[in-house]
Amino acid sequence: MTSGRTYLDYNATAPLAQVARAAMIAAMDVLGNPSSVHGEGRAAKGVMERARAQVAEAFGASGADIVFTSGATEAAALAMAGRDLHCAEIEHEAVSSWGIRDLGVDEFGAVSCTDVRKNAVQLANSETGIVQAMQEGLAVVDATQGFGKLPVAFNWLGCDMALISAHKVGGPKGIGALVLKQGLDVEARIRGGGQEMGRRSGTENLIGIAGFGAAAEAAARDLVNGVWDRVAQLRDHLQAHLESEVQSAISVGKGQTRLPNTLCLITPGWKGETQVMQMDLAGFAVSAGSACSSGKVKASRVLRAMGYSEMQASCAMRVSLGPDTTMDEIERFAEAWLAAYARKTRAA
Repeated sequence: MTSGRTYLDYNATAPLAQVARAAMIAAMDVLGNPSSVHGEGRAAKGVMERARAQVAEAFGASGADIVFTSGATEAAALAMAGRDLHCAEIEHEAVSSWGIRDLGVDEFGAVSCTDVRKNAVQLANSETGIVQAMQEGLAVVDATQGFGKLPVAFNWLGCDMALISAHKVGGPKGIGALVLKQGLDVEARIRGGGQEMGRRSGTENLIGIAGFGAAAEAAARDLVNGVWDRVAQLRDHLQAHLESEVQSAISVGKGQTRLPNTLCLITPGWKGETQVMQMDLAGFAVSAGSACSSGKVKASRVLRAMGYSEMQASCAMRVSLGPDTTMDEIERFAEAWLAAYARKTRAA
C-alpha cells in the first residue's frame, strides 16, 4: 500500500495475499507446460492440479469440474452464451450482457426468480453488498463477491454453474474459474488444444492458477477463523458513525443480509464521483459503484432497479473493507468524509 493512503475498495480488488505471492514466485520456477508428458510437464501439471483442488475445497465443490479462465467475465461468457438465460438488472454486466434482463427486483434488492433452471442470479451484489436468498436449481450463480466472504459451498447451492474470481480473495488479477456440476458441459468459446477438459483451450496460466489456489485456501481459513465477523463489526461501526452525523444519508441494504465488508451510502445532493475524488485527495480509496462501471459518469443501474431515483442513484458511495482494515483507518476515513461533507454544506 502506498505510504499515507488507506485502501477501502476490496470489492473492486483485494490486495495480493502473501501466500499467493509466494505460490506465484514458486510457480515461476516450474519449467514445463502442463500439457507435456515429460517430467517437467508433469511437475507443472501437478502445480495446476493442486491449485484446482485448493479452489474446489475452498468453494465446497468436491466432485465438480473447475475450469480455469481469465476471470469471472470469461467464466460468465462460457456459462451464459447461447442459453437465453433470464437475469435481473442488478447483475454484473458480465452476466447481464448475455442474459434476458426481465427478472424483477424489489426495494430490498431481492430478485424474483421465474424458472430457476433458466435463471442466472448473483450471490451478492458488488455495489450494495446485498446477499440473495439462493434457490436450489439455478442455472448460474455469480459467486464472485460472496466467495471467500460468506459461508457458502457450491454443493450446497445446488446450481448448475458458478463463477468465481481470484483477485476478489487476495489472488492475482486475470484468473478465475467456471465451476460446473459434474456431468454438465459448455461450448468452448476459445478453441485450440483442448485444455481444461476441452472447455477452454490455450496453455494454462500456471502462475496465476498457483496464486489462485493459495489465495482461495487462505480465504477459506480466514472465514472459518471469524476474520469477516470482525470486518462486519468495523463496517457497522462506520455506518452508525456516518448516519449519526448526517441524518439524510441512506445506508442501502440496511437490515438486509449483506456482505460483511460493504457499505453503500447515498448522500442526497452529493455526487458519488465527487465523493470518490475528494476521498482520493484525502488519501482514501473508495468507489462509486462496480469497478467495471464506476469510471462512467452515470447513476447506478443497480440502485435504479431497486427503485431509487436518478438523483439518489448518482449520489452513492461504496466503502468495502478487508481483513487488514483497522478501526483507526475507519475512524480517520469517517473524519475525512464528514469534513468534506461539512465543506460541501457550507458552500451550498
